[in-house]
Amino acid sequence: MPSHFWIIVPWVAFGVYWLLSAMKTRATVRRESFVARYGVMLVEAVGFNLLFNRGLDIGPLGRHFLPRTTATATVGIVLTWTGLAIAVWARYHLGQFWSGRITLKQDHQLIRTGPYARLRHPIYTGLDVAAIGTAVVLDHWRSVAGVCVVILGFVIKAKREEALLAGQFGESFEEHRKHAGFLLPRL
Repeated sequence: MPSHFWIIVPWVAFGVYWLLSAMKTRATVRRESFVARYGVMLVEAVGFNLLFNRGLDIGPLGRHFLPRTTATATVGIVLTWTGLAIAVWARYHLGQFWSGRITLKQDHQLIRTGPYARLRHPIYTGLDVAAIGTAVVLDHWRSVAGVCVVILGFVIKAKREEALLAGQFGESFEEHRKHAGFLLPRL
């Protein structure tokens, strides 16, 4: 089977899991504005479109950036699966407090278990790692550009989330910052 198959399967499985688990969340008591939400979604849509859309292989964006070998394809596949597994693990630990938008849920709690023990935004980290792995497999400069845009979108969203969490949890969140890295784990 081509290596593309091995990166599409986990993304599809991830999407199905995400949709099913989104049905089991608590009521929202506070959320980001429409403009903030859809501004970041637009950035992410551009990034993922660059990552996956072969129709954008125009000029230098369509050139390869790595040697096409079984080893590089394998590394990309492993990164994709690992990144999506981290995102699913993190989503599982958030449980009913998860939301696709920046929100505070009813009786919201600061989660510090699982990947949240070392990362403040493990879902974004996992998706970034998966995007990098996908770019390695797809091997076009447009995918590299897409990864950069995806990471930018998640950094913007994570900073907004942190402002909301700092306001809600105060000293507890500041303590969490000392022990958990932003997008890279603090060991």
